[in-house]
Amino acid sequence: MLGSEEFDVVLNFIGFTPAEVEADIGLFGGRVGQYLFISSATVYAKPPRVLPLTEEAPLGNPIWDYAQMKLDCERRLQRAHAGQGFPATIIRPSHTFGRRWIPNPVSSGNFAFPARIEQGKPVFIPDDGSTLWTLTAASDFAAAVAGLVGLDRAVGEAFHITSDEALPWSRIYEEIAGALGVELPPVVQVPSEFICEVAPSLTGTLLGDKAHPAVFDNAKIKRFVPGWECRKSVREALEESVSWLRRHPAERAVDPELGELIERVIERWRECGGMRGRCR
Repeated sequence: MLGSEEFDVVLNFIGFTPAEVEADIGLFGGRVGQYLFISSATVYAKPPRVLPLTEEAPLGNPIWDYAQMKLDCERRLQRAHAGQGFPATIIRPSHTFGRRWIPNPVSSGNFAFPARIEQGKPVFIPDDGSTLWTLTAASDFAAAVAGLVGLDRAVGEAFHITSDEALPWSRIYEEIAGALGVELPPVVQVPSEFICEVAPSLTGTLLGDKAHPAVFDNAKIKRFVPGWECRKSVREALEESVSWLRRHPAERAVDPELGELIERVIERWRECGGMRGRCR
């Protein structure tokens, strides 16, 4: 279908497996000026060995297969760049959200978690809520990506693109409630390992990501894209999301099974008297 077409830039947001990346290398090799691959900041070692994270930080997530496949994709692209001159640029977003998302440690793309806060129902927080976490507005992320597009000296490089604002999860919950215009309901502190025992589906996103601090040094992207910085605070971005979702109620997907999962974790923890040892 592509025939003899050539491309200035290919930007791949939906590559998740090495086989998909391999196909792109074969398809676009010799006919693209720059290939930007959206990887993930989950590729950094968990738990992190040093903070803030730079692009030179140790890699390797032993828990989440999603992160492992993203890292495999990166390494395949790096080999193609070194051996074949394939013009790859790697981009590692962290927890990035736009108007359809209310970020939380359970499922940001679903409104079940903020719906509970809106309704005054209790929610759980991993561990004691003090883990520092970075949230980035999609519009700020996009501005940095746009600065890399067509930038020759970015070829062969890897960048993470995140906000410089890192907040503890407890504060993020307060910001969510503030954006919703309600008081924060009871927040139940539950160890991440216990949450994943009750809800194994959360193992990757929690033990492989959100249960660990995520604080980033963005000096590299700022060197390559002078003048770029994240302009939206967590509160501003959350208020935009809440406002948009209220104007578009059909987009407020609420998965009842997710609500039941949250309820189950809280109930199970309370049955244990808030002591994990009693549940063994």
